[in-house]
Amino acid sequence: MQNDPLRREASNTKFKNEKENEEKGKSKNEIAHLKQRIEELENQIKRISADYQNLEKRTALEKREWLIKANKDLILRLLPALDFLLLSSKHLEDEGLKLSIQKFFAILKTEGVEKIETTGKEFDPSLMEGIKSVAGEENKVVEELRSGFKMGDQVLRPAQVAVGSSEQNEKEIN
Repeated sequence: MQNDPLRREASNTKFKNEKENEEKGKSKNEIAHLKQRIEELENQIKRISADYQNLEKRTALEKREWLIKANKDLILRLLPALDFLLLSSKHLEDEGLKLSIQKFFAILKTEGVEKIETTGKEFDPSLMEGIKSVAGEENKVVEELRSGFKMGDQVLRPAQVAVGSSEQNEKEIN
C-alpha cells in the first residue's frame, strides 16, 4: 500500500511534467506564431507607409501640374491684350503705355514666361510660325508680326514672323 501513494505521486508528477512539457510546446508554437504575425503586421505597416508617401508625392506633382496648366491658360488669354498694347506702342509715344508693357513683361517673367527672340535670328519652326516670305537673307527672320512666348521649354504661342528668302530678292531685282 505504501507503494500505492508513491506510485500515485510518481504518476501525478509524470502527468504534471507531461502537461508542463505540452504547455511549453504550445507556448513555443504560440510565440512562433505571434512573432510571425508581428513580422507580417510590420511589413504591412511599411507597405502602407510607402503607399501613403507615394500618394503624397503624386498629389503634390498633380497639384503643381494643375497650377502650371491654370497659369498657362490664364497667360494665353492675356496675350492678346499684350499684343494690343505692343501694337499701340508702335503708333503712340506714351510713357504710361510703355510702363504698362514693362510691368506686363515683368509679371510674365515672374511666372517663368519669356518672349521668344526672333528678329535677325535663324528661322526655327519649333518656336516660330512663318507667315510670309520677304526679301532678305535666306531663312532669317526679317520681321516679327506677332510675339511668341514660352514657359520653360514649352512654347505657349509661336512667334509669327516674316522670313527672308533669296527668291524674293531675285523677283524684286528682275
